[in-house]
Amino acid sequence: MDLLIQQMLSGLASGAIYASLAVALVLIYRSTDIVNFAQGEMAMFSTYVAWQMVQSGASYWLAVGATLIAAFVGGLVLERVVIRPVEGRPELVIVIVTIGLFILINALAGFLWSFQVRGFPSPFPARNIALGTLRVGLPTLGILAVVTLVVGALFLLFAKTRLGLVLRAVAEDPGSARLVGIRVGWMLALGWGLAAAVGAVSGILVAPVLFLSPNMMLSVLIFAFAAATLGGFESPLGAVVGGLIVGVSENLAGTYIDAIGADLKIVVPILIIVAVLLVRPHGLFGHARVERV
Repeated sequence: MDLLIQQMLSGLASGAIYASLAVALVLIYRSTDIVNFAQGEMAMFSTYVAWQMVQSGASYWLAVGATLIAAFVGGLVLERVVIRPVEGRPELVIVIVTIGLFILINALAGFLWSFQVRGFPSPFPARNIALGTLRVGLPTLGILAVVTLVVGALFLLFAKTRLGLVLRAVAEDPGSARLVGIRVGWMLALGWGLAAAVGAVSGILVAPVLFLSPNMMLSVLIFAFAAATLGGFESPLGAVVGGLIVGVSENLAGTYIDAIGADLKIVVPILIIVAVLLVRPHGLFGHARVERV
């Protein structure tokens, strides 16, 4: 029983990282109807920016704060420069653009910092604390706390502020939002900026675990897609719940299913994506769109 609880706690920490990237995917999808395949690479690039600042002598928290600001601005600029020109084009065109952005950012990171695997500092001490008969790592608790704070801040932004109300209005009906004087274009760019900052949190949290490299977010992106698909691409809450479920499922499958083990955990999110698309395509917290002919 202790092993089961231990694996579930570890899975919750992994799931929290997946959830943060899944929330970034959902933020962009809700505001623009775009599935951003470059979201993981944007997070990876932001993590390299934080690493470079730390290597240059900046304190960890100063580097993280500056990186989140840079990620926000970078996301906003990408929306204005790359996504805006193809707005309204067929979905396949936009998918190709985001995949191209994925390749470009990955190659740029490799060019600037090489593809060498590097260590990334963690703000959490690498020691365990006792919870009854369990031993829980402080990094696990720290990751859960950080993601909880990020999700809580997003909830307050969208539920309790005028800006959040405007962002929700644009996501629900851009045409009507324009009619009441809302600058929809800038709100969409703001959504990309917020998503980039939230994604950067995911990259910074996962880098000490996976080590820093240009390809570190590829598997995380697959798990985040599974989380967003399971929870529903239109629900930030669903993305969080989906991320936690995916993280726990991955850990339990790797521990108790010999055929999967530690090497084939990537099978778990793929199976989840396929199962959800077959049984409930709009996810646990999403809703089917009804269109009038």
